[in-house]
Amino acid sequence: MAYQLQEINKRIQRDVTEFLAECDQAYAQRVSLAADKILGNLEHSPIVLLSGPSGSGKTTTAMKIAEELRRRGVGSHAVALDNYFKTLNPRTAPRTPEGDVDYESPNCLDMELLDRHFTALSRGEEILIPKFEFARQMRNDSMGTPLKLEKNEIAIFEGIHALNDDIAGRHPEAAKLYISARSNVNEGAVLRFKGTWMRLVRRAVRDYNFRGTGVAETLEMWANVRRGEKLYISPYKNRADVIFDSSLPYEVSVMRNYAVPILHSVPEDNERHDEMLQLVDAFQYFEPIDPALVARDSLLREFIGGGSYHY
Repeated sequence: MAYQLQEINKRIQRDVTEFLAECDQAYAQRVSLAADKILGNLEHSPIVLLSGPSGSGKTTTAMKIAEELRRRGVGSHAVALDNYFKTLNPRTAPRTPEGDVDYESPNCLDMELLDRHFTALSRGEEILIPKFEFARQMRNDSMGTPLKLEKNEIAIFEGIHALNDDIAGRHPEAAKLYISARSNVNEGAVLRFKGTWMRLVRRAVRDYNFRGTGVAETLEMWANVRRGEKLYISPYKNRADVIFDSSLPYEVSVMRNYAVPILHSVPEDNERHDEMLQLVDAFQYFEPIDPALVARDSLLREFIGGGSYHY
């Protein structure tokens, strides 16, 4: 699927508020369809597995699905698989071809604990969801959160490896979702903005504003992130019961306010400097949108901040 640049700019000029509301409503409809699928599977399993690559909006989408299910009278809990990271031993940690710790590898997750927890929840038993402290790069089980599913309750586990063989493969009865920003923006037949650029921009803006990570550092990590997607994420997406697109037609017009200034800061000697110049140029084709107009519950707030969800 691709959006058309001319249509985006025309809608912004005509009535930007209405355009944003329509885009958000279209995404809400995708969430509702996912909720339908989950409810249809509830008799088989209370577990939902939501996967997608970096920058796809997994966290907000999990929360939105949980909200939708609660509106329908089904208790729902969103759980980040990041909390199941193991405290890594440098001697045994998975490595990239360059010798760095491969944080994209599914071997960083405690698959055995996840397996036990899924089984326990399905039996109505209580578990203790661990807490991974990223600042200290260690798991702290003493800060864990208890969870027990009552009858007619669901747990949504979201993370990049949720559909991996060692997770979904052990629990084929679980409902399975895959999410990614998949749509390009074209001007006629000419590609103006790649779908993968959307995810890179989301991550770069979020990391710069909320994680203290400069754009150059994000770009340095991005090559391994993309490598990890091809090795560990994309091969499993077709096992999903629902595959949907998290891109929003208005997001490039909003993101240009945040992305262009920080992309200009990429040093000229960075190996991706030329691509970043391409990206800066691409933003100029889009009519800008004031970020203040973005709804507080928009998926985009996961990356620009100021939203109603707590991450």
